[in-house]
Amino acid sequence: MTNLSPDQIIDPVKLDRLAEVSIKVGLQLQEGQDLVITAPIAALPLVRLIAKHAYKAGAGIVTPFFADDELTLARYENANDASFDKASDWLYEGMAKAYSGNAARLAIAADNPMLLSTQDASKVSRANRAVSKAYQPALEKIAGFDINWNIISYPNPAWAALMFPNDPQDVATHKLAEAIFAASRVDVEDPVQAWADHNAALQKRTAFLNGKAYHALHFKGPGTDLTIGLADGHEWHGGASVAKNGITCNPNIPTEEVFTTPHALRVDGYVSSTKPLSHQGTLIDDISVRFENGRIIEAKASRGEEVLNKVLDTDEGARHLGEVALVPHSSPISQSGLLFYNTLFDENAASHIALGQCYSKCFIDGANLTPEQIKAQGGNSSLIHIDWMIGSDKIDVDGVSADGNKEPVMRGGEWVSA
Repeated sequence: MTNLSPDQIIDPVKLDRLAEVSIKVGLQLQEGQDLVITAPIAALPLVRLIAKHAYKAGAGIVTPFFADDELTLARYENANDASFDKASDWLYEGMAKAYSGNAARLAIAADNPMLLSTQDASKVSRANRAVSKAYQPALEKIAGFDINWNIISYPNPAWAALMFPNDPQDVATHKLAEAIFAASRVDVEDPVQAWADHNAALQKRTAFLNGKAYHALHFKGPGTDLTIGLADGHEWHGGASVAKNGITCNPNIPTEEVFTTPHALRVDGYVSSTKPLSHQGTLIDDISVRFENGRIIEAKASRGEEVLNKVLDTDEGARHLGEVALVPHSSPISQSGLLFYNTLFDENAASHIALGQCYSKCFIDGANLTPEQIKAQGGNSSLIHIDWMIGSDKIDVDGVSADGNKEPVMRGGEWVSA
């Protein structure tokens, strides 16, 4: 398959369905609601379709912000050293103001995962830290689930080349596009109904786990023997959720996970990653960490270890967990056999944990809890939230009750019940 036409490379019908799903399912955008979009310039065709569907749904105003790989590299290759401790505070303050005014947020993840892999790791770390600090007011609105938000993806050719290095660019991009469409459930005639059915299945899982109210989860397998205490008053979520503004949305498309908040001080043992983590243009592989009283006290990686340790030094909360998620090994993304080098997809191929900031919605009555109450119940606070995968067909998960009794939740990466 070579010399494909543009319509053969990226199916226009499926791309339009993805845009429609992002508005009707991902955001459930309301009439009169504004929309803020962030995307790489390569995703412009999808942004245009999203704007069309947003305005059809009655959007107030759609405001896109674009990033460009060449502009990013120009900074790393030419900027003076002080540049890497700066961020566009005014931009993120504006986004926070928009979200405070109930604007919805849509992010399109289509970056080249390895864009910054050859750049100075210290500069990458400093730039990321500066952005994290500047973005905090806006991130609080997202992590706190104040608004309806959604993340989807677009088949950037640079990303496709990383996933399918032996194929011509058009073929690689076609393969990535089809993988995105399948994982996002837009390769069927009625994707909106397909998402309704999928959300119902995920809600069944969360209802089961919330009924159990486990005190902890125990992960056991090759390179892993980890007990993750769960936050006091934690609540499991998965699929569609109701934001504080009353709008039901699907934050991640695709999604196969059910997730909750760990107790920041009750994580003990050791764990190894089961898939590489692509973080800000750097691949971090074979992660192995040890926790003691909730804190990472030792961290190693066969590749990207310097970047990993700089991430862990972002702030104190970066060494504690903010999320634990369960994903069956039989999930469609796992069964595809593809490594996407993109957390949005790879985290839905395996159970995972996240370093850093917790989600306040993962508490009973979380919308009404103060940051101080969330901390008192074990919720973690940090400038970062970074997921990495620890599940596989060789990992077992037990639910641990408050009295220490264990019962199987997953065996060989698959659900035992529910």
